[in-house]
Amino acid sequence: MTTYLTPFTLKNGVKLRNRYVMAPMTTYSANADDTVSDAEITYYRERSYGVGAVITACAYVIPSGKGFPGQISAHSDDYVASLKRIADAIHDGGAKAILQIYHGGRQAVRELVPNGDIVSASETVAADGGVARALTTEEIEEIIEAFGETTRRAIEAGFDGVEIHGANTYLIQQFFSGFTNKRTDRFGGSVEKRMTFPLEVIAAVNRAKAQYADDEFIVGYRFSPEEPEEDGITLDETVQLVDRLADEALDYLHISLGDFRAEARRYSGEKDNRIKILKQVINDRVPFIGVGSIYSPEDAKEAMTTGADLLALGRELLIEPHWVEKVAAGEEVITEMDMSRDNVIPAPLMEKMKANIGWVPGVK
Repeated sequence: MTTYLTPFTLKNGVKLRNRYVMAPMTTYSANADDTVSDAEITYYRERSYGVGAVITACAYVIPSGKGFPGQISAHSDDYVASLKRIADAIHDGGAKAILQIYHGGRQAVRELVPNGDIVSASETVAADGGVARALTTEEIEEIIEAFGETTRRAIEAGFDGVEIHGANTYLIQQFFSGFTNKRTDRFGGSVEKRMTFPLEVIAAVNRAKAQYADDEFIVGYRFSPEEPEEDGITLDETVQLVDRLADEALDYLHISLGDFRAEARRYSGEKDNRIKILKQVINDRVPFIGVGSIYSPEDAKEAMTTGADLLALGRELLIEPHWVEKVAAGEEVITEMDMSRDNVIPAPLMEKMKANIGWVPGVK
């Protein structure tokens, strides 16, 4: 276990106190005006004392991108003060603070976006079964710029970095996926052209970093490896994407998985562990974060065998906010939610957990 409890230095020279990070998890708990709530501040602060970095729930970069009720916003300068509260709370525990930034695309909630206008890479089905229309070129450019402007706000708010959310079927993934991207302009077509939008978002974020921050500002990128649809993302395509991203100005790559043990499904190569396959592709060009169902120290030890440079803890930090500190001290940790104690979880998040029985072990 000492491997992940020792300090780790990112590509840009920033040192994390250990190799554990808190995974981004939606809280559904912002105030009515999409500023951070007191309950969320307490939630983040409580979990900031052990991990090397805390990656926040996703903040939307432009009004059309809001995907959840109770979601924090970063789409205008009016939200810098709200964002600063989050960064400060995470810093209270000594962790690096990383703001996850995103656009929901076709997964946006119609009643939460202006005029109910849901957008995507191409016209496709929205999460509510209705239509998500294709973005115009001008709108695409506006969203790319919005990622840059949101990065500036994160810098002004005191965050140590941002994580570009290119996973979980949100807009950036919708542009990379052949299932949702049927464009014939420079943003669609071949795998290479479907990388255009993600790469231009990365470029916009790094322009903001260059203008407003220094080299120690962290820029990460999260991705999902495969989609089930026939023309959706295959692991072969993700191999191509990751190979390209590993050469970009990024400080880490972060896979999104429900279980770190998951093996490749839609892949022409050997059906090995997904993290292992992609770690070989990256070939130490950039740090790689693994994640998924890491509850016990034994799980973490097994996850080490994938070769991931860092491990993200999500649901386990809901169950046991001080998991890292307890493991470091050789203390026993619980791996199922104890509903009789206060786990410092905002009420709306707990209600979502109760409505999705099985997602967090022990929730009743």
